[in-house]
Order: sequence, then C-alpha cells, then structure tokens
Amino acid sequence: MHPYPYRYANVGYMYDPLVYRYPLLPPMTWPEAAQVSDMSVGYEHLQRLTFVLVHGSWADASFWHPIAGQLRRTGHTVYTPDLPGHGSDPNKNVSHERIVDSLTEYITSRHLKDIVLAAHSFGGTVIQKVAERIPDRLKRLVFMNAFVLGDGQSLADQFPPQALALFEQLRQSSKDDTITLPFPLFRENFANLASLQLAEQLYRSTTPEPAAPAFTKLDLKKFYSLQTPKSYLYLTEDNVLPQTDQHSFHPLMSNRLGLHRLIKMPGDHMTTPNTDARRVAWKLYEAGRD
Repeated sequence: MHPYPYRYANVGYMYDPLVYRYPLLPPMTWPEAAQVSDMSVGYEHLQRLTFVLVHGSWADASFWHPIAGQLRRTGHTVYTPDLPGHGSDPNKNVSHERIVDSLTEYITSRHLKDIVLAAHSFGGTVIQKVAERIPDRLKRLVFMNAFVLGDGQSLADQFPPQALALFEQLRQSSKDDTITLPFPLFRENFANLASLQLAEQLYRSTTPEPAAPAFTKLDLKKFYSLQTPKSYLYLTEDNVLPQTDQHSFHPLMSNRLGLHRLIKMPGDHMTTPNTDARRVAWKLYEAGRD
C-alpha cells in the first residue's frame, strides 16, 4: 500500500492503486500542484474542461487512466478512446486515415464540443488531421511530447537515420507489418527514468504497433491555416528523440505550432504518466485552460 493512502482525505483524495502504483513523489493536492506552478488557486475554483486524450504508439487508452482519474476528481470531463489497431483491436492492418476517421467519429457521435484535444507521441499526428475536420468543436490542441509534422511529412521522417533504419528492419521482419520494440530500446529511450522492474512491467503492456500509419506522409496545409489555440507540454527527460535542433520534441516539434503555450515538467516518455499522474494532470490543465 502507498505510505500516504489517506493523507488528503479531507480534500477528497483516497488511495487509488492506479495512480499510486509506482509513486516517485508524495502525492500532491491540486492546490499544492498549483503552488509548484507559481499559482495559489484551490481546485474548487478551477475552470472545468472537457478533455479527449489520445494515446500514442505501443499504447492504448489505459496509458491515460491514472491521469484521467486525477482530472475527473477535480470536475473535468475526460474521454480516453482506443485508436484502431490498438487496445483490444486484433486488426493491425490500419491506415492513418482510418485512425483519423475513428477519432473524428468518436467525437462527433458523442456530440462533444469545446474540447481540449490532447495527444501523446504518435497521437500528435492524429489530432493534426482531426483538427482539420472538426475545428469548430475544439477549444485547444495540446501536444504532450507528441509529434508535430510539417506539411508532407511522415512520423518516420522525424527519426535520425540510424533509428529509422532499425524501425524499417523491424517492420520488414514482422509477419503483419508491425513494429515490436526491443526491450533495450524501450528501457533506454521510452522508460529511462524507471527502475528496471518498472520498465519491465511497462514493457509487458506494449503490443506490436501498426507500421503503415507512421510511414504515411500527410497533407497538412489546412492544419497550418487553422486558428485553433495550441499548447505544447514537454517532459524534459524524454529520450525517444535526441534533444537536438534536428530531431527533438522541443524545440523542433513545438516550434512548428507557431504561436503556442509552452509548458514544461520533468519526466520521460512512458514512466512519468504512471508515476506522477497528478502533476501531469495539473500540467495538462495548465496547457488546456483559458
């Protein structure tokens, strides 16, 4: 059991095994998180938002569950869809367009409006295209260590040559056009802040990733004409991309957004959303609010 299961019971926080599975820091109330961010507002005064949280590669909707739980506890409405080819979907033969179609239909069929559409990793390429289709339903786009492609680019274009060659090799060696991450790569690049035990546990939750969407070049001219407000949430120890001007989440990807709100916090690609869900939720709120 977490050592502080009822520490904040007076403000409505009880022990949550999803949130406190692997705590790195003592849990914080949202007012405490606000003070960390040089604010003093209590959670009862927060702006209530509607979030649609889009997962990335080698993940599914459960990636967001600890964070979504924190957001819901403070009055926000949160949706966490599974993308086609992920989660319980056994069909890995999916296109980028089909994924975009599915997320667009998910939002429109639920009549969602004024939403903060947030994405992690590969999901950034998805919300770029979804934003083109339903800009009138969006309050803001938030990219959390997410890919932001230039017009005519693919996600695969963003990797250094050596990494790209490895992914192409893994794709060609698969029987169903998927990419399975080798554990050493996952451990050093995706879960670099985790203990070995936690990295192994996180790795067991990954599944082979459909390859075709990552190699699809996207026409994004309309995206770059949109006036939708945008934010970039950057977890600063992320090692998926080299932290260089040529290949990086920040400043390369973030600066493609033009005018945007930049939010930072310590963290890596896959560990921190599990171990520090409360703080990530607060930063998402900072990224999505007015």
